[in-house]
Amino acid sequence: MKQLLSAALLSTCALSAIAAAPHHAPWTYESPAWGDLDAEYATCKLGKEQSPIDIRGAVPGGFKPIHFAYAAGSAKVLNNGHTIAVRPEGGSKAHLPSGDYELIQFHFHTPSEEVIDGKTYPMVAHMVHMNSTGQFAVVAVLFEEGGANPIIEQVFSSMPAHGAEPVKLAGTLNPEALLPKDRTYFAYTGSLTTPPCSEGVLWHVIKQPVGISAAQIAAFKALYPMNARPVQPLNGRTIGLSQ
Repeated sequence: MKQLLSAALLSTCALSAIAAAPHHAPWTYESPAWGDLDAEYATCKLGKEQSPIDIRGAVPGGFKPIHFAYAAGSAKVLNNGHTIAVRPEGGSKAHLPSGDYELIQFHFHTPSEEVIDGKTYPMVAHMVHMNSTGQFAVVAVLFEEGGANPIIEQVFSSMPAHGAEPVKLAGTLNPEALLPKDRTYFAYTGSLTTPPCSEGVLWHVIKQPVGISAAQIAAFKALYPMNARPVQPLNGRTIGLSQ
């Protein structure tokens, strides 16, 4: 399964791409009882460390800051029928508390899958990383409505239709432009938020949101009006807050 997931991350747009394989049952956000669709999706129903969650009662001080080493480079924009994703080709990396990871891709959900003290945001970007052993780590960047976001404009002006070839962005893209100045984050162990909902994913949800315009939100919603999984039970997990 780890090899299959790694291949999906590297060859398509992300966590949800695995479900597009012909031998897996199709799924939608309108009917999120994914665990009943296919034996491969059983963890979506039976897992005890599922994502996303409503983040409450975080314990402060247990995690060191993330050191981002993102780099400007070429990138491709993909549409896999569940989201829009960006695959950077600049060799971006991040040093997380659990070690060194490469940024494989980032993609978007509306509304935000992450909820903080009951609050949902208009959109979130999931920045998907993988280390040399195939361990996944996600950095989630929340968006709130405000001014136009330059990097979002760069990506959303190139969104292909589902089934179309990936679009190579003009010029270069630096994923670090997505990050807020304050990078304090919540941390917990969870899962992929799409089938097969595999667990053991390390989540880092940046507390400070970044701005995105109403027009940019509308542009994404024209393709995907809603592509967020409902929050899942915490089941006793501890949520940390970084230093």
